[in-house]
Amino acid sequence: MNHKRPPIQAIIVVLLLVAVSIYFIVTQVISNKKGALTASGTIEATQVNVAPEMAGKVTEVLADEGQAVSVDAPLLQLDPSLLAAQRAVAVAGLESARAGAKTAQNALFTAQSQYQIALEAALAQDKKTRIQDWFSKDPNRFEQPDWYFSRTEQLQAAQDQVDIAFKALEEARSNLENVNTSVEKSEFLKAEKRLLDARLAYQLAKDVNNLAQNSADANAPVGRYNSTHCGTNEGYRVDNKKLTNFVYGCRGDDNLTDAGESLFDAAEQELDDAQNAYDELLDTQAAEDVLQLRAEVSVAQERYYAALDYLRKFQTGEESVAVTAAEGVLSQAQAAADQAQTAVEQAQANLDLIDTQIAKLTIPSPMNGVVLTRNVEVGEFVQPGATAFVLGELNNLTITVYVPENRTGEVSLGQQAELTVDSFPNLTFTAEVIQIADKAEFTPRNVQTVEGRSSTVYAIKLKVNDPDGKLKIGMPADVVFK
Repeated sequence: MNHKRPPIQAIIVVLLLVAVSIYFIVTQVISNKKGALTASGTIEATQVNVAPEMAGKVTEVLADEGQAVSVDAPLLQLDPSLLAAQRAVAVAGLESARAGAKTAQNALFTAQSQYQIALEAALAQDKKTRIQDWFSKDPNRFEQPDWYFSRTEQLQAAQDQVDIAFKALEEARSNLENVNTSVEKSEFLKAEKRLLDARLAYQLAKDVNNLAQNSADANAPVGRYNSTHCGTNEGYRVDNKKLTNFVYGCRGDDNLTDAGESLFDAAEQELDDAQNAYDELLDTQAAEDVLQLRAEVSVAQERYYAALDYLRKFQTGEESVAVTAAEGVLSQAQAAADQAQTAVEQAQANLDLIDTQIAKLTIPSPMNGVVLTRNVEVGEFVQPGATAFVLGELNNLTITVYVPENRTGEVSLGQQAELTVDSFPNLTFTAEVIQIADKAEFTPRNVQTVEGRSSTVYAIKLKVNDPDGKLKIGMPADVVFK
């Protein structure tokens, strides 16, 4: 009987099945030999360093180490005496600023009223003339009627002419001043100055001489008499407005009249001499130049005044001088009121700042937790940023364990684990993997076994579920991964 050998393909398939079976059997045996993945660590919690934001002397410590505290519960109190004094000053400053703002506001109301009164008066006065251009005859030189251009346009044109005329006047005055420094015209300028001084001296001497001629001599009666009755026996006494029989002399005191006449004669002679010296230089080119410049100044000045007259002609109604002045006062009052209000806001901000600083003298707990460390005592002076307390957040307990590199694959994020502690041997707590280290470490401090110390490990962090609050920070614990 002939027997056929099995085909080679079938033999290969059978060998593969046998190899796979052997692999799974060996893997299962090894897994059973290893057993469940366990690790050890200590209970940890989020720690927060509590430090004051303000420097100051400690007046009261309100929490001790190991004490449970709730969020916003006061932990520390600093001395508020200095800031309390500053607050009193700030309050006074705020009240003063408010009083100033009230005064400024009243002044603003007054300015508004004055502006309104001035405006209404100007409009009432302008009512009769504001459409007068409708009925006035047009000058032959102009083709457009007077009403063709608006009042605003005419007012602006008048203001432009004032500016132009003023600039021309300044230029003419400057040209005349430049002539005063010219050497070739200095002789004529001196003659002008001499003539001006002589004219004024003549006027003064004339007035003084008139007073001297009307002075009374020693025989004259006491009192002042009207000189129209000079030489008669009826003198009109000015003091009491009555006629008197005293004869009023026609000549005053000889000494005074002589001195007055001498003064007048000298002034008159100087005026004649100055006029002659001036006249002798009139035919020179220097005189012609100076006279021309003086004429230009005079014309420019009158042009400026005429432009101002035209400007005032159009400054009626809302554009009147009274309304413009009242508007300026109103603007100043508004600015003063705004500034006073700004002062109030600044004073209020200063007070708010001090209140904020006072509030920061009481250091509250930032969370629900337990005091792990207390670093201050009553009477100490603390600085901003110096740690006064260390708090632990018991609602967020964690444990970090270390797993050998060859078993890290058995751990995944979100994986559940069981946790036990020596303090509660009959209780089992649950934990969840929340972090797996990216890099391996060597011989971490809390690895207990020789095997662990001889190989690289990965840190595994788990969140511990402790609803009853039995676990404490620092407790050693064992973790069994499911």
